[in-house]
Amino acid sequence: MNTLTMPVAPEEDAPPPAQRQWAGDLLLYVVLMALTFGVWQFSRQGWIHASDDVGYWVGVAGATAMLALLTYPMRKYLRFMHSWGKVKWWFVVHMTLGVAGPLLILLHAGFRVGSLNAGVALYSMIVVALSGVVGRFIKVRIHRGLQGEQSDFRQLQVRAGFVRTDARSRLFFVPRVEARLREFEQRELYAAATWSTAFRQVFVLPWQQLRIYVACLPELRAMLRRFGRRAGWTRQERARQERKARKLVWRYLGAVARVAQYSAYEKIFALWHVAHVPFVYLFVISAVVHVIAVHAY
Repeated sequence: MNTLTMPVAPEEDAPPPAQRQWAGDLLLYVVLMALTFGVWQFSRQGWIHASDDVGYWVGVAGATAMLALLTYPMRKYLRFMHSWGKVKWWFVVHMTLGVAGPLLILLHAGFRVGSLNAGVALYSMIVVALSGVVGRFIKVRIHRGLQGEQSDFRQLQVRAGFVRTDARSRLFFVPRVEARLREFEQRELYAAATWSTAFRQVFVLPWQQLRIYVACLPELRAMLRRFGRRAGWTRQERARQERKARKLVWRYLGAVARVAQYSAYEKIFALWHVAHVPFVYLFVISAVVHVIAVHAY
């Protein structure tokens, strides 16, 4: 068959960036939940108490790890520390301490709240830790930069044949699907840069992407069957072309969503930073007061 009449793009082996991001996020969340559950189960054995020597030093280790988290922003903003290793390794250490510190403090506290001051320190630490996980989620999505996302999107546009006006696109046989993709692109890439748009693109856009993808599937399937009968495809060839068409539609929608979400994530990351820092200070102050109270009484 003449390859110029093939209706869909060649298949790609490498997973798209968004797929790798979500796989990494899922693995991280599973590990965090498993570690928290393991520490909780260990604390129920009654081997460590906040009042004994082992529990005391576990608490000291956890508090030290949490205080050491402050070295990461110091490395970023203090000029004399700029030459102290690469930022990415500091970030890895920052994440490791951000996991180890809360787990050690939870083990020290036995997942229970004692005094009011201890409760303030514990809950502010939990808020700091959870907001750190959220911050990491956002930071990963703005790490590549807008130019990187736009470059991937332009490459996908070329691959799909949506750029050249003198040739048919890879989805020429399903004009309604192609129209949905272009409408989605125009609506999201040129949306007004407001806070409501930012929150919609972060929390609602993935569901809209899935909804449009699901809406495209029946027409893709029907038109490929019709095209396949005229072209004399075997059942295996038709299934292969259908799989490639689904992948092309999903990746195109995903590329549009990532470009549209970049500015939205930047806005929300700035807001996250404003909310994150006060809880860090609250935790440090309450932790210092808690340590003083423990040694005083």
